[in-house]
Amino acid sequence: MRRPVRLIAPAAAALSALASLPLAACQEVESQVRAPERPNIIFVLTDDLASNLVQYMPHVKQMQQRGMTFSDYYVTDSLCCPSRSTIFTGKYPHNTGVFTNQGADGGYRTFRGRGNEQATFATALRKSGYRTAMMGKYLNGYQPSDPVPPGWDEWDVAGNGYPEFNYTLNENGRQVRYGNRPEDYLTDVLASKGAGFVTRAAKDRRPFMMEIATFAPHGLATPAPRDAGLFPGLRAPRGPAFNEADISDKPGWLKEHPRLRPEQIRKIDTVYRKRARSVQAVDDLIGRLQATLKATGTDRDTYLIFSSDNGFHLGEHRLAQGKQTAFDTDIRVPLMVTGPGVPAGSTHRGLTQNTDLCPTFEELGGVPVPASVDGRSLVPALKGDPTPKREAVLIEHHGPNNRPDDPDRQGRAAGNPPSYEALRTAGELYVEYADGQREYYALKNDPAELDNTAGQLSPQRLERLHNMLNDLRGCRGGDCRT
Repeated sequence: MRRPVRLIAPAAAALSALASLPLAACQEVESQVRAPERPNIIFVLTDDLASNLVQYMPHVKQMQQRGMTFSDYYVTDSLCCPSRSTIFTGKYPHNTGVFTNQGADGGYRTFRGRGNEQATFATALRKSGYRTAMMGKYLNGYQPSDPVPPGWDEWDVAGNGYPEFNYTLNENGRQVRYGNRPEDYLTDVLASKGAGFVTRAAKDRRPFMMEIATFAPHGLATPAPRDAGLFPGLRAPRGPAFNEADISDKPGWLKEHPRLRPEQIRKIDTVYRKRARSVQAVDDLIGRLQATLKATGTDRDTYLIFSSDNGFHLGEHRLAQGKQTAFDTDIRVPLMVTGPGVPAGSTHRGLTQNTDLCPTFEELGGVPVPASVDGRSLVPALKGDPTPKREAVLIEHHGPNNRPDDPDRQGRAAGNPPSYEALRTAGELYVEYADGQREYYALKNDPAELDNTAGQLSPQRLERLHNMLNDLRGCRGGDCRT
């Protein structure tokens, strides 16, 4: 049975008062609230969370009721560090220089070495007067002994936080070791620190911006001790692509995969159960932040954004647990926003991407968006503008990933594709691999991406798709937006 969130007394009273109102009335009130000139911003970023886990997160589902869901939101690469680098800067990997988690083309060292830390939404907002905080996971390769990057007033960041216990946080330049007691569980520690930051910031005259980046549900997907026994018998979803019957049309790195064996499917089910358990604490974190905002009177002035750095496949197309592909399981992730002026229960269906978060945060904060940013602000959408603004988004991936010390390294069973670039339009997925192979899926009739029909496209259609991809793979700033 689902464990209720424990709330401090003022927060519980505030939520009780809100709960006494009909949901429709709450939604009407929220949708009519005008956005303040300098709102607060809280961004909760999860690690490897796929859309199929949202059903187990009641506070996230509540966000969908009270705010806006972006139904066609994609990442620039289904890999942690490239995606997070894009979020911080609003730039594609070919402009951040971060394509992988480590080495000369990726990781924290590359992000920092290329000057990206000097031009993030944090540096822009802090310079304009915002009080800023970063908590949890930063970029792959960052260690607690590394310096606090520019742009952050409060810094509580881990290196290897995947086990959720026995980790070290860099707390504003001081290394603090946590053990294996239940109260040391990292997601709960982040929830407590986040609530504390909001409480302190509420007493300040400055607006605040906080990012809390959980390590959950990334493997090891360790649940909080209180949640370890939940969902007994839960199985991974069995959609049309699960253990796909015929993959002879797929590219070379995939089409020789054997069908999943029963023991592999049992492991996939176990992984899914652990992932569902591990996001319970993330959902509790969101509930605690919501209660703290209500208790401090900052809820009407705060945008709360929930998302993930990439998706995750579990058995689709015969692939064991993993990511890094161009399939929707990996590149299409949740994005929900609540806040002043956001229409309750609304859905924005235009193509959006994680390039758009940085300029969104900057516009919300009244900061001019630099011309070098590749993304587009989502503020017009949050005000109810339904107009699609894009024809396609770009996905860039460098592979295969064979580094033994990379937590995202995947074996053949999980899928370890070579380098590719892809276009995702409203109804198509088009992929070009570095070795010349191509994929094309007409998603209106094939939403599960079962039939690769690249070989059936006309030369004219192939040329148009190739040219669109070519335009995006080298774009910068305004060129990416037009």
